[in-house]
Amino acid sequence: QVQLVESGGGSVQTGGSLRLSCETTRDPYCMAWFRQGPGTEREWVGTGEEDGKTQYAEFVKGRFTVSRDNRKLHLQMSSLKPEDTGMYFCAARFAPCPNIRSMASSAFAFWGQGTQVTVSS
Repeated sequence: QVQLVESGGGSVQTGGSLRLSCETTRDPYCMAWFRQGPGTEREWVGTGEEDGKTQYAEFVKGRFTVSRDNRKLHLQMSSLKPEDTGMYFCAARFAPCPNIRSMASSAFAFWGQGTQVTVSS
């Protein structure tokens, strides 16, 4: 088992920045950020592996940066838009991250409770 605890959510205006963090109790090979907006399905944001490799969903490239620091996964978000509003979840698996085409929430066995991000216009 592994526990994941997210922090760093909050409310910002359009164009603002936030830094989310996720801390785990073990060292999963792959950690990921997902998000779920009001009335939408959970979608993948980005991943960070133990070796530092990162992957990103197309819609966040250039605005979000994932970084991995042992048992912590960070998500630096900038140029935030109202459509970035949602609950952001940290997930983990003890295997290499799936490739982008296979990325899905079902690939991750462990999840945090989430942290809310609200971007106002």
